Amino acid sequence: MKTSIFVTAEFTALHSWADCPIEEVSFLRNSHRHKFFVKVKTVVHHDDREKEFFTLKKILVNHLNDFYQNKNLGSKSCEMMATDFGWLWKDITAVEVWEDNENGAIVEYD
Repeated sequence: MKTSIFVTAEFTALHSWADCPIEEVSFLRNSHRHKFFVKVKTVVHHDDREKEFFTLKKILVNHLNDFYQNKNLGSKSCEMMATDFGWLWKDITAVEVWEDNENGAIVEYD
């Protein structure tokens, strides 16, 4: 059996896909706003609060506020952001980043 916990947070930012080769969605070449939702999952080895939600969420929210909230992220994709969050604390197993809670990316760690 494998047990994980997760925390979530959100932030608002701008990004673009300057090299978008698809004419149908060429508007993505321009800077546009999203509300991004982040979910970070980490393994736990027992079921009695090995890691505290509030502590993990504080680390995530502080990182978002410092580097992502209300920023222009340039061409940073959801996949790139999910990779960025993978170092926040020990034993992260997966990071999800969603645009407007509709579409997103998952990076899973071994």
